Amino acid sequence: MSETGETGETGETGETGAGFTHLDEQGLARMVDVGAKAETRRRAVAACRVLLSPATYDLLVRQALPKGDVLTVAKIAGIQAGKRTAELIPLCHPLLLSHLDVSFALDETDHAVEVQAEASLSGPTGVEMEALTAAAVAALTIYDMCKAVQKDIRITELRLLHKSGGKSGTFEAAAAGSSAP
Repeated sequence: MSETGETGETGETGETGAGFTHLDEQGLARMVDVGAKAETRRRAVAACRVLLSPATYDLLVRQALPKGDVLTVAKIAGIQAGKRTAELIPLCHPLLLSHLDVSFALDETDHAVEVQAEASLSGPTGVEMEALTAAAVAALTIYDMCKAVQKDIRITELRLLHKSGGKSGTFEAAAAGSSAP
C-alpha cells in the first residue's frame, strides 16, 4: 500500500488503485491494453495561437515570407505529425485515423494565427493526442518559416477544445473569458 493509501491493484478497466491507466501494479510505465475496449466513433479538436509582429503578420498574409507559403506547409506538417503521434509520444497507440485536418484563422487585430486541428476515427481509444500534436507541429512550422524575419514569435494556448466518443463521454472546453482554468 502506498503512503496515500492506494493499493496499486489493477481493476477491470486497467486502472491502478490511483486511477492511472499507464502505470502497472508496481507503478512502472506501460502501454494500456485497449484490445477489449469497444470501438466507438471518436473525435477531438485542438487549437493553439501563433503570435506575430505586425510586420511578420503582413508578410504571412501577403505570402511574401522568404520560405514561401507558410500556411500550406504548416497544414501538411501538422497532418503528417498527427499521423505519427505514436512515434513521438511514449505509450500512445498507433491509430488508423479516418480523418485529420489542420485549419487556420487569421486574427488581424492581434496579428495572430489561430491553428485548429481535428482528428477522428472509429476505434477503442481517443484521438486527443493526435489533434494536439497536429496543432502543435503546425504552429512550430509557422514559427520555423517566419523565424528569418522575427525571432520573438510566441506559440500560446495549446489546448483541447473538444473530445467525444468512448466511455468518458464528451468534453467541451470552457468558453473564452469564463472562470474555468
